[in-house]
Amino acid sequence: MVEQLSDAERADALDDLDDWDYDEARDAITRSITFRDFNEAFGFMTRVALLAEKADHHPEWSNVWNRVDILLTTHDAGGLSGRDIEMAHAIDAMV
Repeated sequence: MVEQLSDAERADALDDLDDWDYDEARDAITRSITFRDFNEAFGFMTRVALLAEKADHHPEWSNVWNRVDILLTTHDAGGLSGRDIEMAHAIDAMV
């Protein structure tokens, strides 16, 4: 079972994720990324989808033309977990 991060673990993890915002209501992290155009945004989403499928950990996201909005939380844990932090770092490496 995946464990929800403690307050201290969450604070430490968020210190390393400058481009992500914390959503307290959902105990989640969010990021909005703007690309040059739809093709670039969709290509990014495809790469993340392959990573997410391999990790069996899928983001909540939306795409409008050149923007991708991402929300990471672990439903099984009831909030933010280490899996979300790992996925955020992997996403950051792809941007």
